[in-house]
Amino acid sequence: MQRWCQIPATEFVEHWPGYFTTAQPYQFKEQPQTLYYEYVQCSGLRAEDCHYQSFLATAKLAQVPALTKDYPQRWHVEEFFKFNQALGWHRAGTLNLNIRYGHLTMVLVAQAAIHQLRQRLGLPLVQWDALHLARNLFEGLEGDVRVRNRTILVTLYNPPNASLLREHYEGLPEKLAREGVNPEIPWLYNFKLDFRFR
Repeated sequence: MQRWCQIPATEFVEHWPGYFTTAQPYQFKEQPQTLYYEYVQCSGLRAEDCHYQSFLATAKLAQVPALTKDYPQRWHVEEFFKFNQALGWHRAGTLNLNIRYGHLTMVLVAQAAIHQLRQRLGLPLVQWDALHLARNLFEGLEGDVRVRNRTILVTLYNPPNASLLREHYEGLPEKLAREGVNPEIPWLYNFKLDFRFR
């Protein structure tokens, strides 16, 4: 903060009222031979209201697109890995490429299912990472699995937000058929899947 406050106001470019940016050369003490660029963003109309944010880059680019478009997109990628690393992103069990592709495919399927569940359950679960969900939601679920009329029927007892889950998952084969989706699951021997919440 002290360093940013010492940057002369003349080096900042005002892009719209209350939004100023500058790109400053930056070097780490341990690697003085490598040059980086620090994008410093200043927000506030009056000097006493200004607050700063800084982003480090390896290239000097147009500041506004880098800070308002490119960085937020990159941040979503970082959030993705932070929230879902416990699904298997944090380790590689083998260097065999085919096994790695299969593993990553299953991780993406799990991530998509968990993401939809988070969105449907709402706060506070929408903010939980995969490990927190596993320990505080999935490990506490109780239920049973039965097969009836070529349908796998999963019954969950006392799940959180049962009314929301019921709305989305009970009568799943009929809901899928209404949307034009085949409710038979090929990798479950063409059985259908349905849920009950008690």
